[in-house]
Parts: sequence; C-alpha cells; structure tokens
Amino acid sequence: MKRLQLSFLFLLLLLPGLAAHAQSKKNGGGSSSGYNTGIGLRGGGYSSGLTVKHFVGSGNGVAIEGLLTTEYKARGIRLTVLGEKHKTVSDIKGLQFYYGAGFHAGSYQGRYYFADSRYYYKGRKGDVYLVRDYRYDEETYVAFGADLILGLEYKLQDLPFVVGVDYKPFFDVFNGYTGFYNDAAVSLRYTF
Repeated sequence: MKRLQLSFLFLLLLLPGLAAHAQSKKNGGGSSSGYNTGIGLRGGGYSSGLTVKHFVGSGNGVAIEGLLTTEYKARGIRLTVLGEKHKTVSDIKGLQFYYGAGFHAGSYQGRYYFADSRYYYKGRKGDVYLVRDYRYDEETYVAFGADLILGLEYKLQDLPFVVGVDYKPFFDVFNGYTGFYNDAAVSLRYTF
C-alpha cells in the first residue's frame, strides 16, 4: 500500500512538470538555467530522497522544487515544497546560485529523546546528581514546519544532468515539540 501511495505522489509531482515542458517546447520558451524540469536524487544530511525542480515562467529564474524524502534515524516520510530564485554566475556558463523558502509536512515513527532521572548520592554533604537518559519510543508523529534553502548548481554542458549542493535549515513542529535542524545535501537531476 505504501508503494502505491509513493507512486501516486510521484506522478502528482511529475505531471505538472511534463505538461509545462510540453507547453514551453510548443512556445519555444525556456528558462535561463538551460533546462525546464529536472528529476533526480538528493542525498546527505538529515534527509535523502527524490527531488523534482521545475522552472515557472520563461527566463525569470523562478523554480518550484518538491522533495520527497526519508530520514536516516526516523522511519517516515516528508514532503517539502520550496520556491526558489536562481541567479546566474556570470563567469562560469551553467553555474547558478539559488535561494528560497518553503514548507514541509511528514510522518515519523519513533523518536529519540532525553529524559531526566534524578539519582541521589549520599556521600559528600548529600550532593544531588541529575542524569539524562537517552530513550526511544515507537509512537507515530505528524510533523510540519518551515524550510529555507541556499544552493549552487551546475548544468553539465553536453549532458542532460544538473549537479547541485545545498544547505537547507528547517524548523520542525511535532507532538508539541519544536526543533531547528541543519541539513545539507548533494543532488543529481536528469533534465529535460
């Protein structure tokens, strides 16, 4: 059942890009990045998975990127949508700097957390020691939050691929807890 859901979500992310690609081919338009849509893999930091980036408009450097990722330690899935502004680096053809923001929602099973336990030592003058235990639970949590992204990508001149690196800090809210995380990754996308 999970595979069917993932396949359906992948198709939902892919169809708008294919339709816009066909329209831009018909109109003779294109983006300043050298491609209209890229689909590939993102790996690194906290999350890894599928990345789909599509440029909207013609030549304005605005893209929408969708990430469907999982985390290494938490069993679950996260969908992230980012709006990005691309700027060409004038000296190197095919190199672009980009920045943007977006949001995410996901579901995780299990989490690691610290729990405080007090242990009393009846030695010197009744000292009290606080010990933190590292624990794990099996609950399922719904999480959502906001993302920022800052990156650099290079469109290979003779091949239909883009290689990128990015830094994506995000703020997460889950089960009444909040957290700020730093995520960095490398991406490889097939472009059309």
